[in-house]
Amino acid sequence: MATITADLHDPARYRVELRSGRHVWYADEPVDAGGDDTGPDPYALLLSAVASCTCITLTMYCRRKGWDLHSISARYTHDKVHARDCEDCGDDHTGVIDRIRSEIFIEGDFDDDQRARLSDIAQRCPVHRTIENGVAFTCETVFVG
Repeated sequence: MATITADLHDPARYRVELRSGRHVWYADEPVDAGGDDTGPDPYALLLSAVASCTCITLTMYCRRKGWDLHSISARYTHDKVHARDCEDCGDDHTGVIDRIRSEIFIEGDFDDDQRARLSDIAQRCPVHRTIENGVAFTCETVFVG
């Protein structure tokens, strides 16, 4: 189970300190949105989760298969579009929707069947599936003081 704590220490700013175990990093808003740009914005952090999971999943798969993987890099983008303008979004969406697009660059010595399999695996990382399948949120708000 993954646990993250987030602390915003200065309510005059948007900088949030994030912790997971011994790791510490920051999220912020860009200057033009009123932040200090001391870290990625929340959407960039979301994209970093799915991009890193994709790279790790593909690497694990290649290792398990003994395939000749040289490198993987990924570029993910997020935007909001009108459902009617998104040909790849399906017919079950209306209004404005979030869209994530990816480009995954895999370098290695692969035959056509391996390439097809890696293209499939790229869309099967656990974080990608979580986002795609939706999440059940539970939220408890505790007021202190």
